[in-house]
Amino acid sequence: MAETEELQRSRILACVQALCAARYAREDNVPCKIEEGLFLGSVGAALNKPALKELNITHILTVAKSLDPAFPNEFNYKKIDVFDTPGTELDKYFDECFSFIDEARSSGAGVLVHCFAGMSRSVTIVVAYLMKKHRMSLSDALSLVKSKRPHVAPNHGFLTQLAMFEKSLGGNMQVFFLCILKIFFLDKLQSSTVHY
Repeated sequence: MAETEELQRSRILACVQALCAARYAREDNVPCKIEEGLFLGSVGAALNKPALKELNITHILTVAKSLDPAFPNEFNYKKIDVFDTPGTELDKYFDECFSFIDEARSSGAGVLVHCFAGMSRSVTIVVAYLMKKHRMSLSDALSLVKSKRPHVAPNHGFLTQLAMFEKSLGGNMQVFFLCILKIFFLDKLQSSTVHY
């Protein structure tokens, strides 16, 4: 009985994921340029072969549990098989992700970093990469990414990992809390304020 319920749950989850993927493929399907050779997006961007080719993207970094390469014979893929949960230790994959990103960029090509929605896992990798590559603060890296792709929302576990990463790079964790207030809460307060 439990096996049947588990099978039904996995089928329902697969259907929901397929519906969401179809929506992202339709509505959020263009890789977002963060800087030269570095792009961020959702599964929709990873499925948009014409845009990938036009932007000279040759490498695709997938940071998701249930997404497989769409065009394995046409692009270089790396998959980080993780869920978007606060308990996921995404930081243990930072170095291998950075190496993959640098490999693409050093060849003069582009790399797309994506997860399912392009809001949490992939954003965390890109922010960490910017922090290390350019010695940026967490606040500055998050602000830059948000200026290019406004709907970013790393989960609180990933934000904590980014704060610890900043500390390991010699940064100040107090800035982390100000960053969170500035980027996530003040924007929401400003957008919900009624102007008469």
